Amino acid sequence: MAWRMDGLVEDAVTVASELVANSVEYARCASIRVIVGRPTANMVRLGVVDRSKVLPILRTEFTGDPLRGRGLLIVDRLTARWGTELYPWGKQVWGELWVDGR
Repeated sequence: MAWRMDGLVEDAVTVASELVANSVEYARCASIRVIVGRPTANMVRLGVVDRSKVLPILRTEFTGDPLRGRGLLIVDRLTARWGTELYPWGKQVWGELWVDGR
């Protein structure tokens, strides 16, 4: 890979797909934007931007459908850190993956 971060590919795909799934499920917007950046030599930042101002909730207790509601828990486990940036018109939910596993 161009960034020489091959060891992050599987986790990055999972994080991106969970962030996209959450945006589609909860924001219910006509469009979203996926952002992939490399703020430092050892970090990849994945983000999903939508027009909803509803903040994501990290659930730790689950009831109902055993296959739903665990997206942010997966993101939390796979990333060094994650968070939300609010904009006047919506938000970005992002996660950072580090080459050295921070």
